[in-house]
Amino acid sequence: MKKLWMTILSIFVVVVIVSVIAFTFMNKKHDSKGTNHSESINQQIPTLFLHGYAGSVNSEKYMVQRAVEKGVSKQVITAMVSTDGKVSLKGKLSKKTTNPIVQIELEDNKQGDYAKNAQWFKSVITKLQSKYHFNKFNFVGHSMGNMTLSQYMLTYGNDQSLPQLNKQVNIAGPFNGVLNMNEKVNEISVDSNGKPSRMNPPYQSFRKLQQIYKGKGIEVLNIYGDLKDGTHSDGSVSNSSARSLKYLLGNSPKIYKEKQFEGKSAQHSQLHENSKVADELIQFLWKH
Repeated sequence: MKKLWMTILSIFVVVVIVSVIAFTFMNKKHDSKGTNHSESINQQIPTLFLHGYAGSVNSEKYMVQRAVEKGVSKQVITAMVSTDGKVSLKGKLSKKTTNPIVQIELEDNKQGDYAKNAQWFKSVITKLQSKYHFNKFNFVGHSMGNMTLSQYMLTYGNDQSLPQLNKQVNIAGPFNGVLNMNEKVNEISVDSNGKPSRMNPPYQSFRKLQQIYKGKGIEVLNIYGDLKDGTHSDGSVSNSSARSLKYLLGNSPKIYKEKQFEGKSAQHSQLHENSKVADELIQFLWKH
């Protein structure tokens, strides 16, 4: 009889232990899911994607799709800018949308006039403002698209009647020149502060951005590529040119981060097709 009770007691203890372990595991799993969900930022702040020279929405497509697949954004519209600067919106955002994405396509995608590009970008901003009443925006730019934002901020950055820049992601930004145009391979270097050994136009005029960014709480992620072939570049933009953004902005941004990607997938046009690049900008914009 005693052995029987001992057996029953042992079975009971084992059942209790197994139940406790299972309960603990399920709780941790649930908490983990809850934590991941809570890490996502859900705000009614649109993120504007702008392509570079000779680009289109196809340059932005992979990064946008990746953001949708990751669940950080569910609504995407396109802003088409005609050659005379008129903006038409394709698609519609709901009133309660969070983290909406706006793909911008410039019909004149080989326009080298930064002032005109900045004016067109402003037209997109004001169109969105009038229709959806946003007061902040995020920005993701590739190549020359970054120069458009720089000129926009230089010209309109202190205009309080416009939506204010919240976060920006710069990809392959030619802030101090383009290889084989106004810079030779390994010709220009930058120091620890991002100051270039030679400043190409219009770099000097962009030095005013430091004052414009000051006190606005803007967060910046600067992404660039290195093919690791000895050129210290992504094939089109040198690392020094991309990294010179740091000196332009100084200590004015709330956050300034640089991220280098390497190898064939870090080539200039491949950067916007790179899953690691996409995940990095998703984390920066919507996950922290």
